[in-house]
Amino acid sequence: MALIAAVLLWAGCGGEPANGPIEITFPVSALGAESQVVRRQLARFMGEHPGIRVLQRETPDAADQRHQLFVQWLNAGADDPDILSLDVIWTPEFAAAGWILPLDRFGPDTAEFFPTTISANRWRDSLYALPWFVDVGMLYWRTDLMRVAPRTFEELRRAAGRARRDQGIRHGLVWQGARYEGLVATFVEYLGGYGGRILDDGRVVVASKAGLGALTEMRDEIYASGTVPSAVLTWHEEETRLAFQNGEAAFMRNWPYAYGLMQDSAGSRVAGKYAVTAMPAAPQGAPTATLGGTQLAINRNSEHPEAAWSVIEYLTRPEQMLERAEVVGQFPTRLALYQGPELGEALSIPTADVRRVVESAVPRPVTPVYSQLSEILQIHLHRALTRQRTPAAALREAQAEMQQLLNRSGLGATGSRAAR
Repeated sequence: MALIAAVLLWAGCGGEPANGPIEITFPVSALGAESQVVRRQLARFMGEHPGIRVLQRETPDAADQRHQLFVQWLNAGADDPDILSLDVIWTPEFAAAGWILPLDRFGPDTAEFFPTTISANRWRDSLYALPWFVDVGMLYWRTDLMRVAPRTFEELRRAAGRARRDQGIRHGLVWQGARYEGLVATFVEYLGGYGGRILDDGRVVVASKAGLGALTEMRDEIYASGTVPSAVLTWHEEETRLAFQNGEAAFMRNWPYAYGLMQDSAGSRVAGKYAVTAMPAAPQGAPTATLGGTQLAINRNSEHPEAAWSVIEYLTRPEQMLERAEVVGQFPTRLALYQGPELGEALSIPTADVRRVVESAVPRPVTPVYSQLSEILQIHLHRALTRQRTPAAALREAQAEMQQLLNRSGLGATGSRAAR
């Protein structure tokens, strides 16, 4: 903490150094309200810290393109950019590769953040990124069709059936079922709802009784009860949102971004007629939300890590998070903000609903090889949902291939580098 105080005192009160201000580079989005709010916040930061100049580097908004760009830069040992905005599933990959700095030396008060957002950014017991804002999967439900949200999968099936039968709603529930990361995010929520997980201390355990129950539930929703249309097996977030927005579905699993887009009655048939909650669960599980969001990290090769940290510390302060919530609708990662009235005034979603979902969030496996594990799992989940394989066979094959990958990488339970 003394180091941080010294840096902030020098940068904020001492004016520019003799050879000019320190320059910190930070890749940011070039589009929309998010870009504008970041620019405003960085302008205020530089006004308060004349010894530091933040240069914004425009990067692609598409996550896969941004990931590829960051990997190219960091693998080449570049010292630019100084600060990186990471998807939550990238942090352990970048940490294990030696591309980003541990942040523990700066003394961040991790107790101020939701515990899950911190654990997702740890690797080898060190913190490598600070959660900037949180994204979570959640259940959208039609308040004009039912009085309360379902708490169990059985309640959801019954409510969806009534909506289809009595209200003429085309689909009961829609979710992301194409063969991509969104399918794994959806499965994680069903898996948690059955009390399961994908990894356990270096062991792949997805083929457990809970895993079988979760995947069978998803498949039965399509073919047994008809709750979910088979069309979702080619759908991503936007196809799902449009079906719900057009009044064709009673329930939808999606991310928070959809909430604001469906509020305008000029383009939405469900404006003012929906709310959000955590996904339901089976008796042996708990409501589960897949954790997403963006984290801020420091390039290990940065020439000015202390100055870079001062930027991150500023951007993750409560007042900056509140502004992002008001302008962009993004959820803060600080617990205390959910206890006061300011966040309720900033967000269009009731604060209690947001907190309920965020507190049920779980990270996807925190491992450097998550992307490869996900690719394997996507293939086998989709085979089961398209009835090419039984759920049991698909999960057994996925577990075997995923464990082989972990073992080859030295990250399996028998390896000396098993994830903790």
